[in-house]
Amino acid sequence: MFAQCLLKSSGCPAGALTLPDKILQMQFNTNEINELIRSRRAIFPKSYLPGKPVERAIIEQLLENANWAPTHKRTEPWRFQVFHSEESRRRLSEYLSGFYRKNTPPELFSEEKMKKNSENPLLSGAVIAIVMQREPAESLPEFEEIASVAMAVQNMWLTCTALGLGCYWSTPKAALMADEFLGLQAGQRCLGLFYLGWHEMPELPGKRAPVEEKTVWL
Repeated sequence: MFAQCLLKSSGCPAGALTLPDKILQMQFNTNEINELIRSRRAIFPKSYLPGKPVERAIIEQLLENANWAPTHKRTEPWRFQVFHSEESRRRLSEYLSGFYRKNTPPELFSEEKMKKNSENPLLSGAVIAIVMQREPAESLPEFEEIASVAMAVQNMWLTCTALGLGCYWSTPKAALMADEFLGLQAGQRCLGLFYLGWHEMPELPGKRAPVEEKTVWL
């Protein structure tokens, strides 16, 4: 395969970087992909527009994109429970606040935190419980299955960013220990709650240390 000069000039001076034709004719705009990835932010329920629903079709799009996450041996370990109706979000609200009240020592108890636990599902247009389904044979290390589920969440998060939909992955103890509340089956484990809601927040600046500080070239 011939290579083309990366420079826009007609000539390719000695030592100029080159890339194969196939890479230069990519189907997707890498600048837009880079911007999408770097624009992803956690938008918390307190910033959601009250009373504005997240349509089921939007949520189904998120879930479909999640379903295309990488998965070793095609175990597809992600499972989802969608709290979409107001009644279901109210039940989740009662569970979270009740768990906090029951399991927080008096010296650590905070009315503000309990109120936040109670309000978050009600402020959201939907909440998705993120569940991992362990492969029955357990032929893969658990961390690989958790990684697959996390990549499924990233797919949803990037889709939310593209749609202008706020989202936030929360991992309170109440969610991580919600087996009975969620009716989880053998081999299933809740990895947190994914809050969704429309918002009007301004674009937030990102903060990352330089990747050069985290990379060793060999």
